[in-house]
Amino acid sequence: MKRILSAAEVLIIVIVACLPLVATLPYRINIFLSWEGAYRLYQGQLPYRDFGMPVGYMYWVVPAMFFKIFGPQLITLIKAQAFINILGGLAFRSIFKSLQVQYPVRFMAVLVFCLSYSFFNYWPWYNQTVIVYELIGIAFLLQFIFGSVSRTKYAWLVLSAVFIFFSFFTKQDGGGLALLICLALLGYNAMQDKKIWPPVIFIAAFFVTGLLLILPFTKYQFGYWFNHGQPPHSSRISIGEILKEFLSASQWLKFYILVIALLLLASIKNFKTWWQNKQQVIFTLLTLGILAEAAIFQVTSYVPVDNNIFFHSFAFVFILSLLSILLPVDFTQKVPLVVGTLGVLLWWSSVYWKYVERFVIKPGSETYTTNTHGGYTYANVVNRNTFIIDLDTTDIPLSQWRVPNLPSFRKVLLPGPTVDGIERLMNMDLVKNNTDLKVLNMSELTPLAAEIPFKLEAGPYYPLWFHKGVGMFDKETNMFIDRIQHKHYDLVLFEYIPYLNNFYPFSIREALQANYKKVDSFVAPRKPATDAWVEVYVKP
Repeated sequence: MKRILSAAEVLIIVIVACLPLVATLPYRINIFLSWEGAYRLYQGQLPYRDFGMPVGYMYWVVPAMFFKIFGPQLITLIKAQAFINILGGLAFRSIFKSLQVQYPVRFMAVLVFCLSYSFFNYWPWYNQTVIVYELIGIAFLLQFIFGSVSRTKYAWLVLSAVFIFFSFFTKQDGGGLALLICLALLGYNAMQDKKIWPPVIFIAAFFVTGLLLILPFTKYQFGYWFNHGQPPHSSRISIGEILKEFLSASQWLKFYILVIALLLLASIKNFKTWWQNKQQVIFTLLTLGILAEAAIFQVTSYVPVDNNIFFHSFAFVFILSLLSILLPVDFTQKVPLVVGTLGVLLWWSSVYWKYVERFVIKPGSETYTTNTHGGYTYANVVNRNTFIIDLDTTDIPLSQWRVPNLPSFRKVLLPGPTVDGIERLMNMDLVKNNTDLKVLNMSELTPLAAEIPFKLEAGPYYPLWFHKGVGMFDKETNMFIDRIQHKHYDLVLFEYIPYLNNFYPFSIREALQANYKKVDSFVAPRKPATDAWVEVYVKP
């Protein structure tokens, strides 16, 4: 049974990670950033010399490597993410192997992790990559703490520090919290072992890794990473916002904390004895640390929604481990294991149900008698499917999305009008008859850089993406306005999103309207797909 479940864990991790590779997937908002960062590295550009960004470049390293292997296509990003998800799943599994969690409980925890976290993240995004690096770092750290004594034991500690810095150099908030969690675990371990060297070695390895990754770039505008010298800029960390989100929402987090507190009260008979149990204390510190990180992360890194959902699997395995001690339930027996596994599948059925629903409920199988009055047809049976009238008649249903006939967009669906607009763009005489166009692509269609093609602009303060107040500031905005006023560009694509405040700065659009000629406009690759437009401008 143990061998079977162990193999099943790895199989589940790999299958869930690779499932998106067999599908044709709809374009996802913000994926343009993953593509362009990887594309610039793929072309040999250097961060902070050729482009500036307020995050570390470790986010793009894996996608850029996959671009080198498979080519700069959007589907390559999904291949890279499958690899990242496999690493994350194996690291998660390793953590609980080190903590000696019962193998049936660990199997169910791996299932929760894959369904609740890996399955959602099939596109690379820095708010997920930062967590995967953290998981790998924690897995190496626990291997050091609980692994057998050998000459290579400290290698695990150094590797842990390296990956925790990778996490920090992907995103400051998630990586910083990962560092605090590891320091807490090392601090407790040092007190128990009465050895100061492990924390010292970890901190030293962390800083040495940082120096190796940062020093080569200090001669460029490395301060862009911290938005240093980029006024106006304000802190994105607010204690008030964190407390507000935690106390006014965060129902699952608060529920887990309550259950964990009650179970700890029931299981700790003697605090001094419990404190000497290294496995239990580190398990507790890690779980509470992850919950605290999730509470902060949901405020400091709020895109996409539920990006902190990794906490479910940690809370689940901790609670189930304590319950297996307190209750007369033996999960190594088939019945409790099957019930637990089915319970997990039921709990997270919303993840996979939309994919299997079409095979279970055939279209048109739910029939209702209707009557017509005044030109309107009404259902005689009133339920949630027939009572509400959808007033949004402008959105483009997914059935009307299609794959553009361009290599970079292979196996990726875009709204039909967006594809039509791309085809009109590619058929413009300006695009077909010129090989050295100066293009400003301020839209989410960044893969067009490989299709038109045009040389990406570069410079230490050239923003990798154009989100006002995050990726670019007044200096960068004024730079583009000046170039537009001097007719620097032959072609400009500007994405106008009225409901997002200056995501692409409105002042740049005003400069375009005053100095360039708008020759086309089509819906942007968003959902709903009719609330944003890609506008095409050329020199007058």
